[in-house]
Amino acid sequence: MEQVGLAATSDVTLWSLFMQAGLVVKLVMLGLIAASVWTWAIVVDKSLNYGRVRRQLDSFEQVFWSGQSLEELYRTLSDRQTSGMGAIFVSAMREWKKSFERGARAPIGLQMRIDRAMDVTLARESEALEARLGSLATIGSAAPFIGLFGTVVGIMTSFQAIAGSKSTNLAVVAPGIAEALLATAIGLLAAIPAVIAYNKFTADAGKLSARMEAFADEFSAILSRQIDEKLQPSRQAAQ
Repeated sequence: MEQVGLAATSDVTLWSLFMQAGLVVKLVMLGLIAASVWTWAIVVDKSLNYGRVRRQLDSFEQVFWSGQSLEELYRTLSDRQTSGMGAIFVSAMREWKKSFERGARAPIGLQMRIDRAMDVTLARESEALEARLGSLATIGSAAPFIGLFGTVVGIMTSFQAIAGSKSTNLAVVAPGIAEALLATAIGLLAAIPAVIAYNKFTADAGKLSARMEAFADEFSAILSRQIDEKLQPSRQAAQ
């Protein structure tokens, strides 16, 4: 009897529990494992992406505030694929140049068009920063309940086995309960990193978006002063 108990204990490994589980519980476990892998893929991708965006913002701010003329900086960036502050700058300058080429005379209308162009670009950049964060939120909120579903199904199966064997011996029911609880453990293993990553990346995305929004406000003020300087002589001449 003692040897049988030792053999049963040696069989209670994670792999053996998975292989002995029912079809529904197996599907739940596989889905949760896939969700965990997807979570870590997003974590790695976002970590690299946000680091790259920070470096791009730092580099652009250094060049922008170095005293280089706006026209020269626009010529440098207009033919490149830009992102972040560079994309906001290019969109504003493009609207600026188009308006003056068409003979803009109303400073308020020109300022509104430039601000709208920057707002659209800022929204697009913020959306890119927040891409796939919804997946983390979904996994973080749903994975524990999916694991619990697998646990409930596994425990129901164990009770059915107890009824069939007409034995309440713990050695009979323990493997089935362990299989069921493994589903909950995998659900938590998928959910906890997803929740932590979602909170961190949401905060990081908010900080990066705030930096770009602050630049857009500063650049809008710079262009507003230049609009007044350019249009003031024409208004005086018209008077």
